[in-house]
Amino acid sequence: MTDIAIKPAQSERSKFFRRLFRRKTVAIGVLILAIFVVLVIFAPLIAPYSPSKLSIVNRLKPPSGMFFFGTDEFGRDVFSRTIFAGRLSLLVGVAVVTLSAVIGVTLGLLAGFFQQLDTPIARLIDAMMAFPDILLAIALVAALGPSLTTVIIALSVVYAPRLARIVRASTLVLRELPYVEAAKALGISTFHIMTRHVLRNLMSPILVQGTFLFANAMLAEAGLSFLGLGVSPEIPTWGTMIAAGRQYIGQADWMTLFPGIAIILSVLSLQMVGDGLRDTLDPRLRKDL
Repeated sequence: MTDIAIKPAQSERSKFFRRLFRRKTVAIGVLILAIFVVLVIFAPLIAPYSPSKLSIVNRLKPPSGMFFFGTDEFGRDVFSRTIFAGRLSLLVGVAVVTLSAVIGVTLGLLAGFFQQLDTPIARLIDAMMAFPDILLAIALVAALGPSLTTVIIALSVVYAPRLARIVRASTLVLRELPYVEAAKALGISTFHIMTRHVLRNLMSPILVQGTFLFANAMLAEAGLSFLGLGVSPEIPTWGTMIAAGRQYIGQADWMTLFPGIAIILSVLSLQMVGDGLRDTLDPRLRKDL
């Protein structure tokens, strides 16, 4: 019986991955993302130089066999700094998605499942989403003080309402379905119904939205760092590297070019994967694959 139960699950999983990777854009996105992950995880082994090592004699050197991406105004290797900066961007993305999911899913479930909480939580979500994302993030970081923790908290607060609205809308539909009504009639606890019967059926939209939030969080972190509202300037980030390089545009274009390409490719790859997951998991779009 166990083997019979496992085989259909494995078959469904293999079908899902076949449908997902049938789109070339998804395969390309996963490949680019995998390269970035490998680079940032093994950055100490891959980087030829320390990201903070100063060498004034090598100041503003163009890309070459010694310095793949050239050097900056202090003679630091741009390639080494770019891959080390990717570590912080991925850390911010993972942390923001995780914290946003905890906040957004909790608020969405409470609003969708309990009618007495729906109106106040829905109004709170609407009020939060009335502000432009980047302006609200800037206001929160300015109020709390620039730091890595502050950036993560601010971006989580900014993006949690997006997830909460999706979870709330889906929960309003799921709570009226027969299997939920049957669970209530059997006396199953509300917490069990919310986590085992409702939340389990919300994993697809949460997963898809999470990939988009990941990309938005990385882009927003770069924007905050560019404005000087991110982490300490001593820590390399793509945003601070671009901010420093803008003073040397025309003289040392590589200082802004390579961090900019890193941002574009990482965000684009996440968007590709998110689009593929959405089309694969949505029954209305699956027939087109």
